[in-house]
Amino acid sequence: MFRGVLSAAEGWSTASMVMRMAAALIVGVVVGIDRGMKRRGAGVKTHVLVCLGSAVVMMTGEYLHLKYPGHADISRMGAQVISGVGFLGVGTIIVTGRNQIRGLTTAAGLWACACLGLAIGIGYVEGALVAFGMVLITLKLLTRLDVWVHKYAKVFDLYLEFPNNKCVSQFVQELHRRDLRIASFELGKSKIKGEGPNAIICVEVQDRNKKEKVLADIRSLPYITYVEEL
Repeated sequence: MFRGVLSAAEGWSTASMVMRMAAALIVGVVVGIDRGMKRRGAGVKTHVLVCLGSAVVMMTGEYLHLKYPGHADISRMGAQVISGVGFLGVGTIIVTGRNQIRGLTTAAGLWACACLGLAIGIGYVEGALVAFGMVLITLKLLTRLDVWVHKYAKVFDLYLEFPNNKCVSQFVQELHRRDLRIASFELGKSKIKGEGPNAIICVEVQDRNKKEKVLADIRSLPYITYVEEL
């Protein structure tokens, strides 16, 4: 039965168009729910509209190809979607006041939804469903892997705020005393009047199991007013 539905969706009829649009709707809803539950910028409606719009564009290309054979490029409109949806994704990427980058996964999810919509719109529903399953695995299961890798990485970035410039030099000396390697160090000036300098520092530890202890020790230093792992 499932194979019959897929075959019907590959054809060109009113029923196949309804099936394609329904599949695009489902894909957009599921991916959008994942982003919405994590309170990201683009939620269910945004993902659904991107996926549906991509499907409509691809079906329009197929319609032009069938109506005007030899005079229409079936892939031209779809190519514009793949590049154009990037502008929408950029709007979901923000850099916070502490130089943290947010929204990369949401932007990638929008682009993936556009590509899935294109595949569904042309009738390649089977391939789109396989890719949809892989997207869900990435968003659900690989998130845990990402957290694990981040937790046990030997190299990590820190955002720090200091009362004054003297405390910055004290902090650097403390890291050298603990044999911690500084991979990079970027000193900045606070945008708030009266506050001390801030810094983004990349630290490398020899033993990844000691990372949590190193972070706890840094947070306990009296000459640091704020610490956050990026």
